[in-house]
Amino acid sequence: MAETIYTLCALTSVACAAMLLRGYLRGRARFLLWSSLCFVALAVNNLLLALDKVVFADRVLFPPELRTATAVVGLSLLLYGLVWDAE
Repeated sequence: MAETIYTLCALTSVACAAMLLRGYLRGRARFLLWSSLCFVALAVNNLLLALDKVVFADRVLFPPELRTATAVVGLSLLLYGLVWDAE
């Protein structure tokens, strides 16, 4: 059951990133760019989590700090887009 949840979370993040990037390429709204970059980082975070918990379950492949860092990078990109790149 956990494998399904991890996979669905990763796929959802990838789908959100793709749709936001497609919207950015159509309209060139910069907030969509920052949002898509955030979801790319969250997709990487979910992928690392799925690899660590499902594929390599018997050992710790990625330390939790690395997974947390990818989420922080993604949310920092979104925060930058919200605060400093407002038009």
